[in-house]
Amino acid sequence: MTALRLLQRMKRDWMHTGRRPSGLCGAALLVAARMHDFRRTVKEVIRVVKVCESTLRKRLTEFEDTPTSQLTIDEFMKIDLEEECDPPSFTAGQKKLKIQQLEKALSKKLEDFEGEISSYQDEIEIELENSRPKAKVHKRVHIHQGPRAW
Repeated sequence: MTALRLLQRMKRDWMHTGRRPSGLCGAALLVAARMHDFRRTVKEVIRVVKVCESTLRKRLTEFEDTPTSQLTIDEFMKIDLEEECDPPSFTAGQKKLKIQQLEKALSKKLEDFEGEISSYQDEIEIELENSRPKAKVHKRVHIHQGPRAW
């Protein structure tokens, strides 16, 4: 019964869209078994539902990102959350977009700082050059004596 309830919640959170049901069933079975103190390993569940371990882990990770995963067992059994989550692919796309925006903003700030640093560096070099005592230039007269014999 708990696995079915978990599956219903996963469907409400759009985890089923574009996916085969066996991965969701495996994740629901594993979570339900552990909720009721049945020690089942990931390998045991994989043998039953016939999915790859990485698929099962992805579904568990996606479920972990939902508000339902934060509930206690009693809360999960009693409370039916009204809100729905965005599909995992949409959420991943939003994260990727946000990361790109942050990288762009950081690179712009970095360019600004580099420009500011180089202007300060130029100012410092000019000040150092102006504050150095000027070396006296001695004019040397070279007398050309013809070819030298070494």
